[in-house]
Amino acid sequence: MTFDFTPLQAELALWRAKGRHLPLWWRDDDAVAQTAALDRLTDLAEALSLPVHLAVIPQAATEGLARFCASTAFTVPLVHGWAHQDHAPEGQKKAEFGHPRPDAVTETRRALDRMQHLFGPHLLPMFVPPWNRIDDTVIAALPAQGYTALSTYLPRPARLAAPGLVQINTHIDPIHWRGGGGLVPPETQIAALVAHLQDRRTGRADVAEPLGILTHHLVQDAETWAFTESLIATLLKGGATPVTLRTGDLPLAASSPCAAA
Repeated sequence: MTFDFTPLQAELALWRAKGRHLPLWWRDDDAVAQTAALDRLTDLAEALSLPVHLAVIPQAATEGLARFCASTAFTVPLVHGWAHQDHAPEGQKKAEFGHPRPDAVTETRRALDRMQHLFGPHLLPMFVPPWNRIDDTVIAALPAQGYTALSTYLPRPARLAAPGLVQINTHIDPIHWRGGGGLVPPETQIAALVAHLQDRRTGRADVAEPLGILTHHLVQDAETWAFTESLIATLLKGGATPVTLRTGDLPLAASSPCAAA
């Protein structure tokens, strides 16, 4: 499969000409166990030399997944909600933590405890709310529980979501969720990405936030896999810098197998 990345390549050339730095990170959601799809994801991460930050559902996560992540330098486990259950009020968009409820803060604490038990020092204490929706009351509780970062979707409004909680979002999701799955038309995605990069280059968006690719290895079809690989390869060839997020203040560093751990 081939895709026309000419508009993106032209925008990346402007970034290089101006000496602009474009950090690139990769998040993949909904992991619970080692599967053939996860093997494929990890193989692709290694081939691209871009570690994938794996948002794991704590309640369902297996010890086998923890052993797998410990065996490879190209996965970085994150906390993906608690059970990935929809608790949104009737008529509202799906969300597990998008609305105030009595058990929410208890579940975020339980999620981190379980993930630390399973993944130990390999875990990055970043909270990734299912469906990328989270209520402000939940955000406010995360730092005291031990979380250092938050990740949702679309450009962040500020570097800190709360004191001590860095926000690093994702910006590109190739799956056509509203269309029932499959790949969003490539030309639509490429145009949206170019517009976002133009906003960064001209100061209308946060240029310091790493550009985030969001994938879902368990539900991707062949065309989506192909587009993901081609997109990441195009970004890296065009000058984007692969990064791995770390604990503490989440500094960014050039990606390498040892950095991913």
